[in-house]
Amino acid sequence: MGGRVTTSHTREFARAKRLKKALESGAPPAFAPPENGIDPVVSCDAPPSEPFCELSWSEKESTEVRCGYLEQLFENMPEGLCVADTEHRVLRVNQAFQRMFGYEAAEVLGRTVDPLIVPPDRLAESHWIAECVKKGERITLETQRRGKNGKLVDVSVCVAPVVVNGKIMAVSAVYHDISDRKRAEALSSALYRVAEKSGSAHDLQQFFAAVHSIVDELMYARNFYIALHDPATDTVSFPYFVDEQKEAPGTKKMARGLTEYLLRTGEALLATPEVVQKMEDRGDVARNGLRSLDWLGVPLKVGNRTFGALVVQTYSKNARYGERDKEVLTFVSRQVASAIELKKNEQALRRSEARYRSLVQSSVYGIYRSSLEGKFLDVNPALTAILGYESAEEVLALDPRREVFVNPEDQVRLMEEFRRTGRMDGIEVRWKRKDGRAVTVRVSGRAVSSADEPADVLEAIAEDVTERRILEDEFRQAQKMEAVGRLAGGIAHDFNNLLMVIGGYTEVMLAEMQQGHPLAVKARAIQQASDRATMLTRQLLAFSRKQLLELKVVDVNTVVEDMERLLRPLIGEDVELKTKLASDAGHTRADAGQLEQVLMNLVVNSKDAMPNGGRMLIETANVTRDNAHDGEQTFIRPGEYVMLSVTDSGLGMDKGTQSRIFEPFFTTKEKGKGTGLGLSTVYGIVKQSGGYVVVQSEVGHGTTFNIYLPRVEGTAEAHGAVSVSRTAAGGSETVLLVEDEESVRQLVRDTLASKGYHVLEAQDGQAGLTAAAMHEGKIDLVLTDVVMPGMGGRELVQQLLGSRPGIKVLYLSGYTEDAIVNEGTIESGKAFLQKPFTLQNLSRKVREILG
Repeated sequence: MGGRVTTSHTREFARAKRLKKALESGAPPAFAPPENGIDPVVSCDAPPSEPFCELSWSEKESTEVRCGYLEQLFENMPEGLCVADTEHRVLRVNQAFQRMFGYEAAEVLGRTVDPLIVPPDRLAESHWIAECVKKGERITLETQRRGKNGKLVDVSVCVAPVVVNGKIMAVSAVYHDISDRKRAEALSSALYRVAEKSGSAHDLQQFFAAVHSIVDELMYARNFYIALHDPATDTVSFPYFVDEQKEAPGTKKMARGLTEYLLRTGEALLATPEVVQKMEDRGDVARNGLRSLDWLGVPLKVGNRTFGALVVQTYSKNARYGERDKEVLTFVSRQVASAIELKKNEQALRRSEARYRSLVQSSVYGIYRSSLEGKFLDVNPALTAILGYESAEEVLALDPRREVFVNPEDQVRLMEEFRRTGRMDGIEVRWKRKDGRAVTVRVSGRAVSSADEPADVLEAIAEDVTERRILEDEFRQAQKMEAVGRLAGGIAHDFNNLLMVIGGYTEVMLAEMQQGHPLAVKARAIQQASDRATMLTRQLLAFSRKQLLELKVVDVNTVVEDMERLLRPLIGEDVELKTKLASDAGHTRADAGQLEQVLMNLVVNSKDAMPNGGRMLIETANVTRDNAHDGEQTFIRPGEYVMLSVTDSGLGMDKGTQSRIFEPFFTTKEKGKGTGLGLSTVYGIVKQSGGYVVVQSEVGHGTTFNIYLPRVEGTAEAHGAVSVSRTAAGGSETVLLVEDEESVRQLVRDTLASKGYHVLEAQDGQAGLTAAAMHEGKIDLVLTDVVMPGMGGRELVQQLLGSRPGIKVLYLSGYTEDAIVNEGTIESGKAFLQKPFTLQNLSRKVREILG
């Protein structure tokens, strides 16, 4: 650089000369302009090839040019420059200083530096700098200084003494505004801390509080909130809301507030009062409640999707926001949005894991993970319960092949199935519980691979199907029993009509025969055979649950006590009979006579199981069944029961025999020793009474029959004795007899006629109506079968009552499927005679009804 440098007559040149003079004299410079306002021109010529520092000037011109050069440098420096005397009074500041701190030059000249720009908390720092400068030291540091408006400015300041001839004449300070750098550093630190908090915060609420604290370090954020938009419901929620003036709002529908406007546009918004007014005028937003002075919001986005807003606002004129704050908050929001999305995903993952963990832990099915060799690696509480252990640790310590599988070959079969198909689908095996009891489980599973596992593992579900299999076996047995019962009941019903005829005419023959008649013995033999056949049919009806019961509230203890006197002679002296009756044993609703039959049959069965004598115990107790099984192999509905138990020390039974003991005509006794209907009768009566029969037996260890009858409240009704048979009187009333079985109708007609009654007969319901219509006199009694072809007995009676009110009725029936019978019990108020009946009973019942 060469040539001649020419300076014009400028004020700056004059100021440079004055500054030089002040520096030489040590007095404050006088900055008043010259009177004519023009300074002389100083020119400097030099050959182009000569360095600038070697320009040949006169001494006077050289000094002036140098001062002008320094003046220009001083004023045009981008850093703020300040020169002060040794008492820290300002001598000179440049334009950058004025811009940096907001002062005009006239406002600072001659004033002490510290009160002007040093914050109160930095005064000690300023005093330290002054001491260092007095020692001739140069100090450079980063600090803060205060502007005229009170706002702090981050600066890098270099303070040095101005030394002339070895004497400190003044102090110079160079201020470099590092606010942008500090802001960038703070922003970078903030973004880093947001990322850090997103990983360390336990939940979103804790994370939002951390974000608030971080933003508060970057700008005024005393009023801060985060809003989230749910597009599914089109609602806005405020999971974090801190405000000096307002309460946190609840979840609300999208409206026309500033928050909703930002969510719709997805653009950052600095809403000053002027901006808000314009938005209201355009109809973009609607005023709603208290408004802040400045409202600054930025969107929370993932990609192009806006899912929330981050907002700060101020109510004070001393804290306002600008575009720089909007930029800073936008940078922060990007990091916060990513962190929120990550945190939401983490929370969703944790919730999902918690749900699945809860699902596994609370599942009623056993769930486990095992090695492909069968070793348990992890088990849930249900599997622990299936195996009867107290803790998962006990199960994990088991050797499954030896301690879990009843048959070790089952485990081999499981593994073979898995290796063949890659999975196990509903394979049933038997496991051993801790108490030694076997359970049937159905196992389904597959192998899974994981980077966390050293090898493939098997994940499986084990369902305890022991109860289901028992129920299925019982159901099959019940179906078989039902089929046999239907057959037996049908046969017994048809037999009733035949036995009516056989027994009835035998009774007539015996009545007509004189004492010593040669056929009397044969007639009595026929009657005995008929009675025996009648008993068999009643047993078949009892088994098929089609006999009629007169249900009453019964005291089970009373039934046992009444029967005990009859049982002792029956069982013989070689059997020791004891009773153990619970004093608080409840009542049940049953037919007392049938309950006596149950007890009688069980006692006889136990006696026959002890051919060489033994011990027999009859017990009663109240029992509450909470579990369907409670260790027994029969399903019992949970509830309150009265238990009647008969235990013997006899031969016992194997499982095969136990599975068939309730079948009709099944017996283990030798031919001629039993009909095989005793236990079948017990089964039918107990089932028809709503109870359960449970047998427990082992070969050589005796047998126990437990009868569970539903417990009821109420006072037990007296169980009256059967009245002694006596000859029934006759009468002269008119009886309408309706019976579809001709032989039975003829027998009944003859019997009633022999007693003096006038009998009208009909073979079915329609014929009965016709007979009644043709008879002009009074009909005192209708004697009708219930089930007949066409019109049944019940419908017949209803029509007759319409035309002949007050007519009396006696129904005849064979078993419980007849219409006047409700669930095996006779409807209240109905006169009923069950087939087969004796002619004496028929005559007595007719006379009883007619009065």
